Amino acid sequence: MAQEDAALIDRFLEMMAAERGAARNTMLAYRTDLNGAAALVGGLAQADKDALGTLAEHWAGLAASSLARKTSALRAFYAFLEEEGLRADNPAAALPRPVTRRPLPKILSTAEVDRLFALIAERLAAEHPSPLDLRLSALIELLYGSGLRASELVSLPRRALAADRPFLILRGKGGRERLVPISDRARAAVALWLTHVPADSPWLFPSGKSHLSRIRLYQMVKALAAAAGIPPQRVSPHVLRHAFATHLLEGGADLRALQTMLGHADIGTTQIYTHVDSRRLVELVNRRHPLATMTARAPHPRVDDAPSAP
Repeated sequence: MAQEDAALIDRFLEMMAAERGAARNTMLAYRTDLNGAAALVGGLAQADKDALGTLAEHWAGLAASSLARKTSALRAFYAFLEEEGLRADNPAAALPRPVTRRPLPKILSTAEVDRLFALIAERLAAEHPSPLDLRLSALIELLYGSGLRASELVSLPRRALAADRPFLILRGKGGRERLVPISDRARAAVALWLTHVPADSPWLFPSGKSHLSRIRLYQMVKALAAAAGIPPQRVSPHVLRHAFATHLLEGGADLRALQTMLGHADIGTTQIYTHVDSRRLVELVNRRHPLATMTARAPHPRVDDAPSAP
């Protein structure tokens, strides 16, 4: 059991370092937290909800910040196992939930996103564009244009996108299906890339005997950001997903529609994006609410018919 845990933790931390750019101190803290939790529950690989539920008692005396770090490490670990198909269920729901302020997502401005696409357009303007640039163009168009998760994007089937259908149906976290709109730009970029995909490939973005890895996608996005003059540590596939959501909301998208497109089970997860648009929402109320068109009047009568105070 200890060996199985150790191997899974190593794989998880490798992903954290490559895909999320986790700092060395963060990696050490995560390893310590995961090993400590494994010792308390008798191993993480096969631990169920009941076992993880006992951690609340073990960690009862911890500060909220320490509890948040430990539970964050375990949630990320089990989400990784589930996403990689290493575990069919995710018992992390049984973990204690410390009361802490949820961090705001990292985002890019529209000007910064424009710089990424301008660089791609410059490369594609060559007389004979590189197939790798055509692939990068399709990947970035789908990441920013449709808000796909990295794992969803790299594992798209070759025939996922149809020329006459401006959407695709994805099966995301928890086996939930959702409709994802695909822009004309993205479909055009994918069409150009498809001419370089082997006809017998089951994947839209093949690599070796499988599909492109999330880690390789992460590296490609970082390299593009650096070439565009944007600090690479500020950009990742997940940051582009955040930018998709943020910029749609700024443009007037409905929060429920955004929830559907992102594949969030709980609208509370989607509501984190409303922080970027509070000013627009206030202006919207001031312009569109019926009270905004009413002229100033005498004070409204009280509902209990009592006279208003002078």
